[in-house]
Amino acid sequence: MRTVNIHEAKTHLSRLVEQAAAGEPFIIAKAGKPLVKVIPLDTEVAREVPRLDFMAGQISVPDDFDRMGQSEIEQLFGAKT
Repeated sequence: MRTVNIHEAKTHLSRLVEQAAAGEPFIIAKAGKPLVKVIPLDTEVAREVPRLDFMAGQISVPDDFDRMGQSEIEQLFGAKT
């Protein structure tokens, strides 16, 4: 996918938008850092997987999770409880 800097995008916006509408999306970058992606409106954007609860019911956390490896950690850091 083509990346253009913000100055070039401002200068050639009409041409770039026409190309994007024709199926050639592009990325606008500022100082080399990608900022936005320009795609045609009729393009299906991949739906992002929700970050919370996306594996609900598929994994289980043991009841002693917060104490797992406790003795090894105490040995490494010299902690006394």
